[in-house]
Amino acid sequence: MILSEQTWQRHANPWSVWTRYAAFPLLVLAVWSSHWIGWWSLVPISAMVVFLVVNPRFFPPPRSTRNWASMAVFGERVWLAQQRRFLPHQFPGVFGTIAALSLVNVLALVWGLWSSDILLTILSTGNVLVAKSWSNDRMVWLFSEWCRISPEYASWLR
Repeated sequence: MILSEQTWQRHANPWSVWTRYAAFPLLVLAVWSSHWIGWWSLVPISAMVVFLVVNPRFFPPPRSTRNWASMAVFGERVWLAQQRRFLPHQFPGVFGTIAALSLVNVLALVWGLWSSDILLTILSTGNVLVAKSWSNDRMVWLFSEWCRISPEYASWLR
């Protein structure tokens, strides 16, 4: 995700993070609506996609970045800036596990949506959000560790 400095600061607003979390089930519901309203489902699907694209730019920079959501965003920013490198004691295998779980659950979600399996759709939606939360938690850890090493990254905390 290539964002400007200002957009990263805006995306670090907890409202940006939490509304993106809330938007995911709504996106799934928009896709599910194709079972009810056919091609008209493209309207809510498009609205959700536009919201997800605009969301990191929508909210003002937060007054404080000393919270889990802001640090998760900063962790992602550091991870991308460091070319997806981890510190040796951070067990990069955990990220592989998270990615594998996410992939399995996204595939289950697609299958649930395709086959009209409401239980599978709900379960896999929840599991995708759990995996995302775990990933964000690891990003908080990554950011916290890099703050100890880098005064630049530490300066993002206010």
